[in-house]
Amino acid sequence: MEYLSKFLKKTGASSLVSSIIFAIIGLVLIINPNAIIRIISLVLGLMFILVGGYKTINYFVNKGNYDLYNYDLAFGIIAIVLGLVTIIYCREITALFRILIGLWIIYSAVIRFSLSVKLKTLGTDAWKYSLILSIIMLICGLYVLFTTDIIVVAIGVVILVYAIIDIVESIIFLANIKDIES
Repeated sequence: MEYLSKFLKKTGASSLVSSIIFAIIGLVLIINPNAIIRIISLVLGLMFILVGGYKTINYFVNKGNYDLYNYDLAFGIIAIVLGLVTIIYCREITALFRILIGLWIIYSAVIRFSLSVKLKTLGTDAWKYSLILSIIMLICGLYVLFTTDIIVVAIGVVILVYAIIDIVESIIFLANIKDIES
């Protein structure tokens, strides 16, 4: 039973940490959305270009050694092109970012829904709150996922709302671990 308690506390704590990270991302997107997306795209693009440059140089340094299995030149060129695309197509990356965030929120909502069903079978009243919060999270995730003309600030607001809901749900979960263990 002690193992279950440690596992549940660890799960609740990791959920709480990820929710706080999402809250910070949401706040940053609200405060300065365009600059943040541009910076993220620029950093990712430069990382791809640096890795591609390294792999390309590595190919020529190791030429003649294991040529049959050395794909560094191809990998390097692809990474450089990917880096340039990442820098040039910043807006499209924003759309991809929106889709990934929406899918993550929907995934979290489904997990929370599953947890509420398990809490109900244990006879604790916390399942009602967990169910309501999971439905709100699902709506937020669908909104982020399917609203194509949404501005980055609105994404930040929805992410922040999701994070706050998830933080509340994690605190409720952590507070009811004793009921779950019984």
